[in-house]
Amino acid sequence: MAIGKELKRAKIKARIRSRISGTADRPRMSVFRSNKEIYVQLVDDLTGSTILAASSKEKGMAEDKGPKIEVSRRVGKLIAERAKEAGVTAVVFDRNGYLYHGRVKALAEGAREEGLQF
Repeated sequence: MAIGKELKRAKIKARIRSRISGTADRPRMSVFRSNKEIYVQLVDDLTGSTILAASSKEKGMAEDKGPKIEVSRRVGKLIAERAKEAGVTAVVFDRNGYLYHGRVKALAEGAREEGLQF
């Protein structure tokens, strides 16, 4: 019997999460990608809290719609700017079961352009 898309992604996600964890000094940068939007959070797994978040649904992002890859790159830059303000310079990247390709890759490259280290 063929494995469905959701189950396959869940297995990949579980494998990734078994290997990585975020701390207050180096939080986990978790990405969620829907068909229309992209969301990213910086998570401290020791306390179970979200430090920062950014998405393509925010006020400034919603006005400047364009190709989804470009929007993802801008979201990556936004989270990196907010991380700098909060004193976070390095993160652990959690692609959340998605392939490192397209919008996920664009988000990561945008964050790196602003100086966030993975």
